[in-house]
Amino acid sequence: MIGYLLLGICYLFIMNTAFVALSVLPSIAGTAPAYVNDVLALATGHSATGDIGLLRNLIQVQNITFFAGGLVFGIALYRARVLARWASALLAVGGVVTIALSLMPDAFFRLLAFPNGIAMIGLGYSLWRIGRTATTAPSAGDHAPDLATAGAE
Repeated sequence: MIGYLLLGICYLFIMNTAFVALSVLPSIAGTAPAYVNDVLALATGHSATGDIGLLRNLIQVQNITFFAGGLVFGIALYRARVLARWASALLAVGGVVTIALSLMPDAFFRLLAFPNGIAMIGLGYSLWRIGRTATTAPSAGDHAPDLATAGAE
């Protein structure tokens, strides 16, 4: 549950920073270009030279929750053996691989999102497949279990 909550919080933070990047930064780019450059530098793994307020903390919490949430949730799903284990392991590894972002150039940012995306697709398909097999109606050849042998007399 902790891993799920951390990953959920991370995606909420990603939504917030994307909203700021898409709607707020373009509108203030003409009046405060230094602030916009600092926010973009911090978001891409560089250091900001000026003060960007609480957005610095939000981006740091976003990075930590992405790493911890992916790792903990991936390990929990792997150990539970409910969904596809390969996708669970890929989610855990994808969270850890994001640490390499601080060491790589900007061109690799999008490539390192692929493991998490593929893991989410695999987990979603696995969940969908389990849900479809659990809700299928019994066929005409299936018989109801004998209540006396099932212990429900």
